[in-house]
Amino acid sequence: MSTPPTPAPGLRERKKALTRRTIQEHALRLFLAQGYQNTTVEEIAAAAGVSHMTFFRHFPTKESVVESDDYDPLIARLIRERPPHESDLTALREALLQGLGEVYAVGREALLARTRLILETPALRARTWDNQYATQRLFAEALQARAPGQSELSRRVIAAAALAAVTTALATWVESDGARELPDLVEEAFGALCPSRA
Repeated sequence: MSTPPTPAPGLRERKKALTRRTIQEHALRLFLAQGYQNTTVEEIAAAAGVSHMTFFRHFPTKESVVESDDYDPLIARLIRERPPHESDLTALREALLQGLGEVYAVGREALLARTRLILETPALRARTWDNQYATQRLFAEALQARAPGQSELSRRVIAAAALAAVTTALATWVESDGARELPDLVEEAFGALCPSRA
């Protein structure tokens, strides 16, 4: 079953996306230059050329400016588009590698900096579990939409295992200071989950 093409975003949506991206870029630059705790929302807004109210229209908290991204909806869409004959773990692996490839090609350094910031900032690291829980549910729902039939628990376990593989690959990537290529680390991590594919 083919999926209808997604309509191109309108001018308003493109402007919103550009504002979000600009705020995030300036926030990341400031966090790296002066530290997460030492950077205020007002400083981020001023650097991005927006009011602090505009900041809060796009990001409800300072933490969310680091945590928010468009990766999860992208990956969920890619999961739903995988062939129904693939195993759930293979569908997740292929969708994650494809989505990661798109993000990595245009934003490798920003992704490395964001991931380092999350891992090294206790306030952000503590929120990772909540974010992972929401992502796990989203991916499990995408698996169900792609090929209904398996139990919700089974799908959530598979989604959680895939997320653990990616999270561990990201941590290893940051620990190597980006010396190793993230897609290779993700492949290796999935190889540990499915040794027969390695």
